[in-house]
Amino acid sequence: MGAKGYAFINITGLAVGMASSMLIFLWIRHELTFDRFYPKTGRLFLVYNEDKINGEMFVWGSTPSVLAPALKQDYPEIENATRYLPVGLLLSANDKHIHVDGNFADPAFLDMFYFAFLYGNKTRALLDQNGIILTKSLAEKLFGTADVIGKTIRIERKDNFTVTGILEDFPANSSFKNIGYILPWQYLETLGWTNGDWNNNNFYTYVLLNEKADPAVVNRKISKATASHLKGVLSDVSNRKIFLHGADKWHLYSRQENGKLVGGQIVTVRLFGFIAAFALLIACFNFVNLSTARSEKRAKEVGIRKVAGAPRTALVFQFISESVILALCSGLVAFLIVFTSLPAFNALLGSQIVVQVGSVYFWVAAVGYVFLTGVLAGIYPAFFLSGFQPVKVIKGTFRSVNSVFSTRKGLVVLQFTFAIVLIISTLVIRQQIGHAQKRDSGYDKTNLLFTQLTGDLQQHYNIVQQELVSGGAAISVSKSIGPITRLNTRHWGVSWPGSTQKDKDIEFVPFGADFDFLKTNGVKLMAGRDIDVRKFPTDSTALMLNEAAVKTMRLKDPLGTTVKFSGKEWHVVGVVKDFIFASPYETVNPVLISGPAYDLSWASLRLNPQNTPARNLEIAQAIFKKYNPEYPFEYTFADESYRAKFADEQRTGRLTGLFTGLTILISCLGLFGLAAYSASQRTKEIGVRKVLGASVVSIIQLLSSEFVRLVCVSFLIAAPIAWYAMDQWLQGYQYRISISIAVFAVTGLLSVLIVLTTVSFQAVKAALMNPVESLRSE
Repeated sequence: MGAKGYAFINITGLAVGMASSMLIFLWIRHELTFDRFYPKTGRLFLVYNEDKINGEMFVWGSTPSVLAPALKQDYPEIENATRYLPVGLLLSANDKHIHVDGNFADPAFLDMFYFAFLYGNKTRALLDQNGIILTKSLAEKLFGTADVIGKTIRIERKDNFTVTGILEDFPANSSFKNIGYILPWQYLETLGWTNGDWNNNNFYTYVLLNEKADPAVVNRKISKATASHLKGVLSDVSNRKIFLHGADKWHLYSRQENGKLVGGQIVTVRLFGFIAAFALLIACFNFVNLSTARSEKRAKEVGIRKVAGAPRTALVFQFISESVILALCSGLVAFLIVFTSLPAFNALLGSQIVVQVGSVYFWVAAVGYVFLTGVLAGIYPAFFLSGFQPVKVIKGTFRSVNSVFSTRKGLVVLQFTFAIVLIISTLVIRQQIGHAQKRDSGYDKTNLLFTQLTGDLQQHYNIVQQELVSGGAAISVSKSIGPITRLNTRHWGVSWPGSTQKDKDIEFVPFGADFDFLKTNGVKLMAGRDIDVRKFPTDSTALMLNEAAVKTMRLKDPLGTTVKFSGKEWHVVGVVKDFIFASPYETVNPVLISGPAYDLSWASLRLNPQNTPARNLEIAQAIFKKYNPEYPFEYTFADESYRAKFADEQRTGRLTGLFTGLTILISCLGLFGLAAYSASQRTKEIGVRKVLGASVVSIIQLLSSEFVRLVCVSFLIAAPIAWYAMDQWLQGYQYRISISIAVFAVTGLLSVLIVLTTVSFQAVKAALMNPVESLRSE
């Protein structure tokens, strides 16, 4: 391989490494800037609850609606506070009807968070009970233009609102990015959706501290703000506290451990930051290896220049300059890769990362990045090459074989150690996802559809249910408090015969249904019967327990048991098999499926298997439009909802797999170059061996064995590192695999095959060379 071939490998390896790390750094920057662009970000906090539930500390981000005004009034350190509640409502303007997500908030919300107003008066936009703020995109969907101040919008077909403000769309790195409108809190109170109950934790409380306030001090002062109002309401308030969670941590720190928000997206950010750094280092290692391997090609040049009086610093500068120029070429290729692959990368992540090409800071950072990469890649070869002594060069004894090859071997081992860690990690992540996907969900996801009973559907539900079945769209329809795929809320304070005071701290999942719940959702009945208010009018207070609830309650014969919660007595009529409400990676929660005492605002449809899904949806849409003409027919399939539960882990797995492949590619490029150089250096030896009768296979084995030994050393180093890292990662899941020896066996075999495949071309080429030509080359 000539100089052009080595230059191509160096440029390609650096380009791939730089592009990989650039993409990851762009994503990391996107994640780290979440909710950090508000002018008052450092003083913004979300209030969390903390309490002991089921014997463990637990935190959650919803609070009572009365908390915000109380905090602002009672604590001078709190400059401002606002209540907040996400909501999905039907907005109508002229002949346009859109069901879209928005929120209720106090006027302070606009002052605490900076949102760019295009039209309207920011200070007065939420003061009018019948005023509404729209985002630019929603205004354009409803009216065709954003300049619509004073226009009228109807909410849920009954209340008219005047547009008082138009906002720029929320940034993709904002917690409010999916919000289309903001409604005044006064309207929520008019609807009767809020009250002064200090135990009603269905709302969010944001606070703004004054500039001199210390969050730690404020946390200590406000910790018992809710507990003081819950004495006599809850049996034990000794562990109930509230605390502040900073805006800069909302996105990154959302997973709790032992009642503390210490994990979440930050773990993935750190993981891929580590991958980005090593992807770039591996590319630099290739440069170092190939540069030092070809050292004798430059030896005579160095010797002559030193004899002519060139100082070592000049030679170092020359070699580093050459490295920077190569890095610049690689950088241009890397930027091309980044720009062309960014849409696919965004699709993979489900993100909206953009390259800010108009920003001076971006180009300063880009140039600095390329320059530092060039220096990092070239600094060792520069000092190594400039260290040749003229006398040794002339005598032909300039090479220190042991030290050179030790350094080179060490870098190869480091490259493949990292690659093997990534291979093992990818396999373990895929196994964990597959393990959870194979878990029995406890219900039949096939042809199961969920839709919310909006508008007039509640009052027409019985006739809609009948027409869906008689019209052939569904074989069964059931009404419930929510989809079976989603955990709606949690409840404690439950008592039953034989329960203790401590049992009231146990957390249950409440669920409500009317009839045909088991038939529609495909949940298996273990004992008793389904709830059916048509046959049994008293089933409005009937209750079904899942197996986890029976075990939690220590009930030997649960049927007929009276259970008390929500101020009512419920009689158990059935026991159902456990089904997965929440995460498939967690243990199943104890569930209380009660009769229709709650607001049952969702319908589950078991679609007719005799029709195509498209035909079933066509029939269903016509029926829903008939009785609820102004609302769009919106639905979710159970299998899609269940698959969404694996999205985060699958995204991590895909990213890890992608960069594992790129890391292997970069390593193999360097290995290919080293194999070519090794073969060229042993040309005479190979010729002599062939003359003496050595076979092609033995020559290939001779040239490959060194690299196989190196990858075996890499595997021995990588295996325990990968095991520890993946064992720590798996600890975040209650339902998890055990790391099997097969993962390491497959990885070891795969690593050897990768090395053999990479070096075999050069080895075979050298082994097949005519020995006469081999000896003549010397």
